[in-house]
Amino acid sequence: MPNLVRFGVSLEDDLLNKFDRHIKQHKYTNRSEAVRDLIREELVKKEWTENKEVTGAITIVYDHHTRELVNKVLDIQHDHYASILSTQHIHLDHHNCFEIIVTSGKATEIEKLFMKLKSTKGVKHAGFLMATKGEGLK
Repeated sequence: MPNLVRFGVSLEDDLLNKFDRHIKQHKYTNRSEAVRDLIREELVKKEWTENKEVTGAITIVYDHHTRELVNKVLDIQHDHYASILSTQHIHLDHHNCFEIIVTSGKATEIEKLFMKLKSTKGVKHAGFLMATKGEGLK
């Protein structure tokens, strides 16, 4: 286990009260866990803004009956095959499909893939989760 370092933080009452509500709402056991999570989130964002090697997940929902849409989605994925680790295709109902695309690579390449999929005519919804490969995070 790494060495723990204690430090003090000064906050206005109102801000601390809001933070304590956040802690309770998200079921943290203490303030330290919540602070660690906030720091990690910022470090992950930094990896993305600095175009580091990262990972993430793209989700899309679309009607597979929309003419040529499945082919367009597949063509985009094939154009970005180097950034895709895996995909999962789920049939939501007779018309709608949900795809999860797990990505890895330079942040800018993953963002390009996401924007191409999201802007494809017929895609009903697209979501994006930024993640890290975990290097340097404890």
